[in-house]
Amino acid sequence: MPRLRFARGDEEAAPAGRRASPSRGLAGRFSRRDVLRALAALGVGTAAGAGGHGYWYERHHLEITRTPATLSGLPDALSGLRIGFLTDLHRSDTVPHDLIARAVAALMAEHPDLIVLGGDYVTDRDRRYVGPVADALAPLTAPHGVFAILGNHDDDRDMPAALAQRSIEVLMDARTRLAVRGEALDLIGIRYWTRRMADIARAVRGAAPAAILLAHTPARLIEAAALGVPLMLSGHTHGGQVVLPGLGAVAARNFPVIAGLGQRDNTTAFVSRGVGTVYLPIRIDCPPEVAILTLTGTNPEGR
Repeated sequence: MPRLRFARGDEEAAPAGRRASPSRGLAGRFSRRDVLRALAALGVGTAAGAGGHGYWYERHHLEITRTPATLSGLPDALSGLRIGFLTDLHRSDTVPHDLIARAVAALMAEHPDLIVLGGDYVTDRDRRYVGPVADALAPLTAPHGVFAILGNHDDDRDMPAALAQRSIEVLMDARTRLAVRGEALDLIGIRYWTRRMADIARAVRGAAPAAILLAHTPARLIEAAALGVPLMLSGHTHGGQVVLPGLGAVAARNFPVIAGLGQRDNTTAFVSRGVGTVYLPIRIDCPPEVAILTLTGTNPEGR
């Protein structure tokens, strides 16, 4: 079972008049990048006596997470459908081709029915790695296709074009319908910067009862639940990337779900820890992840 790490709130600031807790105050005063760098620096110092475990070993040590994902009202024919999920690859000068290639190989070895990519293929829109990361993803194939969304580190032109050239369909505020075992399954992919309820609702409108929202940030769980989307897949948090004893994943505390499964009303969310690293090449108590989700159903009342 995946480790579940939950956090209250969203990525936006707390409403006016609410007194921030110490952890929320920290996130409010510093950016996620600042907090991650500070905590990673502390982690490096802590881990130095153990051979720099977070740098030398853990960031390269892929884990495969296999977990059921519940969709309210899922048709019986879709129960057991297996979705492979990779996100936050961050191909860069500190995230090598080998790590991504091993993640792709591990995913293909699971033989998923459908593959989803959650964005952030490079870091800071670095065009030097757009082609290489797309090449690393090219071997991905599944009976019901390979689909992708973009993250906040991806550009809107070169990255989707490179993925499309490798037969990966990129959903940019768009919905596509799959026919799976005689039932309709809709994938709804939104851009990272698509945040207005009206814009998200436009993409969701007309979706089949069995629908999955692909949103890079788990902050969109609030909108997904309000719109009645039964399942949302996200990344972005890296699971915190640096998780320290007694402090947890401080750099990602302002998200409704940090890693693993979460629930809001009738909407289930799964947030992957991702594959790569950002800002500093280190992971502490938060290894990179290849996720396999098996769809299971429940009726709208949750029984």
